[in-house]
Amino acid sequence: MTKTNEKNGSPDKAEHLHHRVRLPGFIADEEIGLGDAVKRATSFFGIQPCRGCARRAAALDRWLVFINRRSK
Repeated sequence: MTKTNEKNGSPDKAEHLHHRVRLPGFIADEEIGLGDAVKRATSFFGIQPCRGCARRAAALDRWLVFINRRSK
């Protein structure tokens, strides 16, 4: 089930950070985080990254990951 923190009995925060969304196999062959997807889309349109972009991309990557439908 869920892991609990032994000090206060609440669920671990690390367990709830990653959400995984499965995509059809023809869309992505490898796992890609939401931050990486946003970074690719904005660079495609020529938007230059700012100072906080890397930090935001890392936070979004921790929050949501797109996986291939065929991978486990």
